[in-house]
Amino acid sequence: MSQKATESIEVKASVDTLYAVASDYLHYPDWVADVKKVTVLSIDESGRPLDVEFRAAAFGRTTSYTLRYDYSEAPATLRWSQVRGDLTTRLDGSYDFRVHGDSTTVRYELEVDLLVPIPSFVKSRAAGRIQVQALRELKARAESLA
Repeated sequence: MSQKATESIEVKASVDTLYAVASDYLHYPDWVADVKKVTVLSIDESGRPLDVEFRAAAFGRTTSYTLRYDYSEAPATLRWSQVRGDLTTRLDGSYDFRVHGDSTTVRYELEVDLLVPIPSFVKSRAAGRIQVQALRELKARAESLA
């Protein structure tokens, strides 16, 4: 059974800046602590990365997973779904960017399911940790560029 969670954060950056940072996957290793390597496997008809493979630290080991990105609501929303994973069977999510006064609210939804069965509360903690860390790192990166 998958675990779904949602977190939000306020960022002093524009939707365009946040979208640019979030969709610049090749630079994730520069600012996302757990991401070690990123490889674009395919691109869409507009030249944007479609299938992207990640190598990352997770649960005390290295994991690989491939995400397929959906740009149909860009730049307000960036969605992805897992195509392949060696530790996860589902790693689907989205970033939603909404202007809120002089900042942007970033809403991060994530649905995670692991290959090995573990208690729901452990999955919930893992999803929450991933989200909180990702939002903090996205905020820091976007605000440094804004």
